Amino acid sequence: MTATVTYRPLSDSSDSLLRFAMRADATLCAGLGLLLAMAADPLSRLSGLSATSEWLAGAALVVYGVALYVLAAMPFVRRIGIGIVVANVVFAMAVVAVVAAGVLPLTGMGVAMMLATVTATLGLAYLQYLGVRRLA
Repeated sequence: MTATVTYRPLSDSSDSLLRFAMRADATLCAGLGLLLAMAADPLSRLSGLSATSEWLAGAALVVYGVALYVLAAMPFVRRIGIGIVVANVVFAMAVVAVVAAGVLPLTGMGVAMMLATVTATLGLAYLQYLGVRRLA
């Protein structure tokens, strides 16, 4: 008895864009988280936040990045992708609301770093959205 295995080229996969966008999000989050955790003290002087809050944000980003990378490998990724898109948009809106309300003691550089984070988050959310739409 001979087993026949057929391979499809990776370009034939309809979920490759979503998986790529999720893995890019995971990699950037984990990398930024490591940077924040390692350079918490100098970054705290730039941003206006405490070194502890910088370190905690970095640690949370690393955990999120690892979890997202694992989720990107799940067999049925569409529902997960929808959840990640929604979470990214909600996160971005929350950050903009916090910055606009002036709740945190941010410096001008801190505001710029937060808004750069929002821009990157929304860019990745858009890629993930396109990946989800491709699966529909």
